[in-house]
Amino acid sequence: MCGICGVVHSGNLVNVDETLVVRMRETMVHRGPDGAGCFVDDRAGLGHRRLSIVDVAHGQQPMYSASGRYVLVYNGEIFNHPELQPDLERQGVVYRTRSDTETVLHLFERHGDSAVSHMRGMFAIAIWDRDQKRLWLARDRFGVKPLYYAHRPDGSLWFASEIKALLAGGAVRAAINPSAVPDFLANHAPSGEETLFEGVRRLPAGHTLTWQDDKISLRRYWDLAFPDDAPGEELSPAREKALVEEYTERFTEAVRMRLMSDVPLGVFLSGGIDSAAITSVMSGLISEPVKSFSVAFAEREANELSYARMVASHCNTDHHEVMLSAEDFFKSLARLVWHEDEPIAHPSSIALNAVSELAAKHVKVVLTGEGSDETLAGYNRYRVTVYNARAGALYERVIPRALRGAVASGIRTLPSGLRLRQRAERTFLTRGADLDDLYFDNFAVFGRQAQAGMLSRDARERLAAHSPYGAYHDALARVSKASLLDQLLYADTKTYLQELLMKQDQMSMAASIESRVPFLDHPLVEWVSALPQTLKLRGVTTKWILRESMKHRLPAPILDRRKMGFPVPVGAWFRGPWRFLLDEYVTGARALDRGMFDHAALRRLVLEHVAGTRDHSERLWALLTFEVWQRVFIDGEGPGAALPMSAPAHSSAA
Repeated sequence: MCGICGVVHSGNLVNVDETLVVRMRETMVHRGPDGAGCFVDDRAGLGHRRLSIVDVAHGQQPMYSASGRYVLVYNGEIFNHPELQPDLERQGVVYRTRSDTETVLHLFERHGDSAVSHMRGMFAIAIWDRDQKRLWLARDRFGVKPLYYAHRPDGSLWFASEIKALLAGGAVRAAINPSAVPDFLANHAPSGEETLFEGVRRLPAGHTLTWQDDKISLRRYWDLAFPDDAPGEELSPAREKALVEEYTERFTEAVRMRLMSDVPLGVFLSGGIDSAAITSVMSGLISEPVKSFSVAFAEREANELSYARMVASHCNTDHHEVMLSAEDFFKSLARLVWHEDEPIAHPSSIALNAVSELAAKHVKVVLTGEGSDETLAGYNRYRVTVYNARAGALYERVIPRALRGAVASGIRTLPSGLRLRQRAERTFLTRGADLDDLYFDNFAVFGRQAQAGMLSRDARERLAAHSPYGAYHDALARVSKASLLDQLLYADTKTYLQELLMKQDQMSMAASIESRVPFLDHPLVEWVSALPQTLKLRGVTTKWILRESMKHRLPAPILDRRKMGFPVPVGAWFRGPWRFLLDEYVTGARALDRGMFDHAALRRLVLEHVAGTRDHSERLWALLTFEVWQRVFIDGEGPGAALPMSAPAHSSAA
């Protein structure tokens, strides 16, 4: 795992300044504390920080082709490298190292832009062609590894593993990108190519970017395919059993490939079925006990260690735990916002960094469970949306429009704090039949109506042209013939999953460890996408085929658990001794003076939450971290912008 960065221009500027490339590179020391390298010529500069995983003694970057024509910097792992190397050697390639970095370079020499089709792994790649004065960037199929870029008006292209490196090099100045704000408010984080920084974009997963003569072009080299929505084959018990067995084999292979390492590795163990399945399979593939790592909070509602311990005992792992306090949590927030580059979408990111720091004392690589929910229908919202769509279609056919309107109006006249109203408002009884209503608004942090009520008049006018669901709509258009469930899985894989992967990457890399995601092995996901949907979601049972696969390998309480996410008690903290943070970062003068939000709406949100009439934990978290992000990056306070650990004397929380 590494950090890469660079700049290229067409020659109408002064030569590339090596000090700028080094400055960019050194903002990412955490991504690669084991080594650093730099290449500069009159048109290009490439920087690299290395975390040594494979061929620790060699594989330094930038790496040059034997002819000197190509210069490579690369972040990630190519898990089929052990199979690719002997095949390339049979073709006459002479290896100078044992590293997968060299395999990437040889593949590009032989296959050019199509080299990515031979790679099975996670990667962000930059290759400078010194003869053609051409830069080629590539990002893995699911976007496990980050890659950001800025294409400036002068034609120059800047790229980096982290946005802060672009800022350090002067590629862009830190300014809010208004078109990404509605997306952020609705979906935890910008879900498409845009970021919250003006002028900074992310290279989409499964894409390459080519720069030459000041122009760029993007190409999608891979995509998921789903069968058309049609009655599937009736699966016999024997056929289902065969598919479960094949899934087990494919999943085991995905885990086995991700054990490629010359340094110690372990697993993040939450006690959910995803991490438990990885732990179980790992335990059968290595001779020594798997090193497992878990994190929890002291509060009972946010402590799942009993499940993690159950799996650790069952699999006989070498188990390690860390317990976080509220003070630990908030003390690290500003620093981790700096690491994430954008507002921290999920409070669980803080816990993820804590368990990463624990793991870093023992290993350099961990396996994690990201991607299972988006490929195997693990979220409850899939089941709810499919039900709402079916029941809503029948409801609209049978019940006259006037009566449907009266029912919806009646529900909305109920007291806002009544649980019955809150539940009914999330069903077809009050929502339209389109996915914006049934799915996106229904599960958004701030849906379209909520944003209209929260934004100031000026902000509403400035942001009116920007849809919060544009990236989702683009994704859905590509799978319009698939079943509703498969459409939702595809859309989330292309959008929501991206933020989860960035969380995993940046919170683990902040602790200088590499994380690997076997559920996103692309041959496995391609196979899963073609399965009948009853093998993913069956009634109220999510991830059916995974549960069947693990039936005789994991304890029943793990298999039967409902998905919990990772509980963080921020809601209770905001109602208690940490209320003063809301007074400072949500309704404080500095936050209000930015002019983005309606003051009365913000205060009402805080008061409803503190009084316990509504749970606004998710919304208040988004607003708080948005303000912290602005102070760290837009105001220039940097990672030292620590949050106060107690209320000032004048605070209403005192």
